[in-house]
Amino acid sequence: METKRDSTQRGPRKVRPFRSSPRSKNQVQPKPRPPLSKTPRQVAAKVNRRETERLQKILSRAGIASRRKAEELIRAGHVRLNGQVVTELGTKANPQTDRITIDGRPLRLADEPLYILFHKPVGVVTTLSDPEGRPTVRDYLRDVRARVFPVGRLDFHSSGLLLLTNDGELALRLTHPRYGVRKTYRVKIKGTPTSEALAQLAAGVRLDEGVTAPAEIRVVRSGEGKTWLELTLGEGRRREVRRMCERVGYPVEKLSRIRLGPLTLGKLPPGQHRNLTEREIRQLRYAVGLA
Repeated sequence: METKRDSTQRGPRKVRPFRSSPRSKNQVQPKPRPPLSKTPRQVAAKVNRRETERLQKILSRAGIASRRKAEELIRAGHVRLNGQVVTELGTKANPQTDRITIDGRPLRLADEPLYILFHKPVGVVTTLSDPEGRPTVRDYLRDVRARVFPVGRLDFHSSGLLLLTNDGELALRLTHPRYGVRKTYRVKIKGTPTSEALAQLAAGVRLDEGVTAPAEIRVVRSGEGKTWLELTLGEGRRREVRRMCERVGYPVEKLSRIRLGPLTLGKLPPGQHRNLTEREIRQLRYAVGLA
């Protein structure tokens, strides 16, 4: 009788070598993963060095000027890119790798965004320098080391709330008619306006460049041949409030801006400034769709 062989006495099993089946031509070949020779931060920096954007946006973000003013600087030939004068607004550059100069001075990128509310006095020009030697808003910001620029303008004879910042995108939106950021002015006029004149101011006044947008009008007080009004506008033409009142027959004797969007002048004395609070910055950015 044949006896069964104990399985424990069997020799080692032979393992057949694995033979992969031939791959079809349409089969996707996996790409080998490259070794991690660079850190994620180095990779991100390399990507950033390849990014470009329009020159006027770079200038405004650096705090040189608002977007519109930056465009004027480019058109006038004040800007050079890698040694070449640039006048084309569509020109793109990389602020990290390209050499950008304004009137021969190298561009310095802005640090953290800065937002300053300033009570502009009468007799001060809303610029950072003046060829006639008149006082400028910069003269009142000696303690502000960062370069900031005014958002919009108040004429030489007007006072009130003025925002200064190095945030070019915010400045552009605050001054662009599309966003309709409303501004309120306290105005002292000569005489007592008729109801027809007030209605005309509210509906829109025809100026040389066209009819003004509708405005909100409120009579604050009247007496002794003078009237105080509050006008709220959603646009910002040159000397608009003064020209509107003159056109309906009531010249302006005194004008002060008391509100810009969610910002209010409050009791800040003329010639003084303060930084915006975090809440005010959020409200301001929300008002122009940046929140």
